[in-house]
Amino acid sequence: MEEFRKKTADDIEKDVIFSHAIKAGKRIYYMDVRKTRKDEMYLSITESKKVVSGEGEEAQVSFEKHKIFLYREDFSNFIDGLTKTIKFIHEAEKADADAPAVDEDSQNESQEDFKIEF
Repeated sequence: MEEFRKKTADDIEKDVIFSHAIKAGKRIYYMDVRKTRKDEMYLSITESKKVVSGEGEEAQVSFEKHKIFLYREDFSNFIDGLTKTIKFIHEAEKADADAPAVDEDSQNESQEDFKIEF
């Protein structure tokens, strides 16, 4: 019978095939490529945020972590949704800044800047 045990931090790190960290202020985003037991790759996105509680010598530092697991069959839908969301934010910011209207050709170019195909 197969023996089950809790994974240690070293075991978890061995599961990571590729990793990329993105520093953003108080947050760090980790993009880790991992493999399932069936050798299928997936993306694990972790947001790590530094949290300081207390003051002075009694201050304690901890990290809040949130994870998203994204599997290959969902990549295209995720990228499409992310692209639409980013485009909406850019367009809303342009409208708020009373920027001149964007012609259709420029709009298509900016959409292609965010488009990723698989």
